[in-house]
Amino acid sequence: MSEIVVKPVTTRRQRRAFVGFPWRLYQNDPNWVPPLLDNHSELLGYRPHPLWEENEIQTFLAQRRGDVCGRIAAVFSRGHIEKYKERRGYFGFFECVDDQAVADALFDAAKGWLAERDVHAMRGPTNPAMMYEIGLLVEGFDSPPTFLMTYNPPYYGRLIENCGFRKIQDLYSYAGHVSQLPAIHAKLGPIGEKVREYCDVHIRPLNPAKFMEDVEAFLDVFNRSLINHWGYVPMSDAEIRHMAKGLRWLIVPELVIVAEVDGKMVGSVFTLPDYNPRIKRINGRLFPFGFLRLLRGKHRIKRVRMLSTNVLPEYQRMGVPLCLLAAMMPKALEWGIEEAEFSWVAESNALSRGSLQKAGLKCEKTFRVYDLD
Repeated sequence: MSEIVVKPVTTRRQRRAFVGFPWRLYQNDPNWVPPLLDNHSELLGYRPHPLWEENEIQTFLAQRRGDVCGRIAAVFSRGHIEKYKERRGYFGFFECVDDQAVADALFDAAKGWLAERDVHAMRGPTNPAMMYEIGLLVEGFDSPPTFLMTYNPPYYGRLIENCGFRKIQDLYSYAGHVSQLPAIHAKLGPIGEKVREYCDVHIRPLNPAKFMEDVEAFLDVFNRSLINHWGYVPMSDAEIRHMAKGLRWLIVPELVIVAEVDGKMVGSVFTLPDYNPRIKRINGRLFPFGFLRLLRGKHRIKRVRMLSTNVLPEYQRMGVPLCLLAAMMPKALEWGIEEAEFSWVAESNALSRGSLQKAGLKCEKTFRVYDLD
C-alpha cells in the first residue's frame, strides 16, 4: 500500500495546510515571494470571488505519513469550454516535493475530479485561470519574480512532463533599463506623434477624480482587446468590477496611459510598481499593518512591471499602440523608474516579441504552459 495519500480539501484545517505548505517548501529559497494571503484565498475558492460564480475549483493535499508533501487545484472552466468548444480543464497552485510518485498521485486526483465532470483534457498551470498568474518557470531561476508572476523550483518541469504533459505555449518576460529609454523614445516619439495627429488620438493618464470609472473602462478595453489572444477566456462583468476594486490601491495613475478617440477609451498601457520586495517583507500578510508597509511611498519603488498594452482590435492597425508606448516613456523618466519588466508576452505573439527585441530588450525568463490530452 502506498504511503502517499491524496485527499480533497474540505475542512478549515486542510485549507490552512494547503495555503501554508509553500512556506515550508521554499524556506531556504531566497528568490521565493509569498502570495498576498487574502487574494490567494479568494482565488483558491476559500473566500467569495466572482470567478467561482460560473466555474468550479477543487483543491487537493498529498500527505505521506501525515506530513503534507504536495498540493494541486483542479479547475472546471465553463468559460473555456464555451469559447473553445472543447472539454478541457485547468490545473494550478501546484507545489510538490521532488518526488515523482507524489506528483503522479496529485495529477491523478485532479484528473479524476475533472473526469467526473466529463472533462478528460487538462491545461496548466493556471492560478487559477488564464488571466491571473499563469505558467511554469522553466528559465530564469536566478532572480525573484516580479509582481503577479509565478516562481517555482527547476524540477517542477520534469515532474509535470513525466506525468504526460507537453508544452503548448511559452510566455516570456523582457527586461529593460532606464538607460535604454532615450534611444527607444527617439525611435517611437516621432511615429507616435504622427499617428496622434492623423487619427486624432487623445492621450491622458488615469483620472483620479473618476478613478473607479476609468479603471473599469480600462479593464473592459483589456477584456475586449484580447478576444483573439491565445487561450484567452473573457472576464465576466462581475470579475471586472472585483478586479477594479482590488487594483484601486495598487495602481499609480501616472503610470497608466489611456488613448481616446472621439471621447471613447480605445486603448491603454498598464504599468504597476513591483511590490514583491515589500510583499516578502510583510510575509504576504496585509493585516493588521502590512497594507501600510506595502502601499506607503510608492514613488520609492524604482522597478516596475509593464503588464500590457491593450488596444481595441479595430484600432490596433491604426498605430495606437505606438502612441501609447511613446507617451509612456517620458512618464517613466519623470517617475524615476530604473528597471522595467515587460511580461508576459506569448510565444505566438510575434509582433510584440519582435518589437521588444528591436528595442534592445532582453528575454530574461520563460514560463511554460502544458497540455495533457
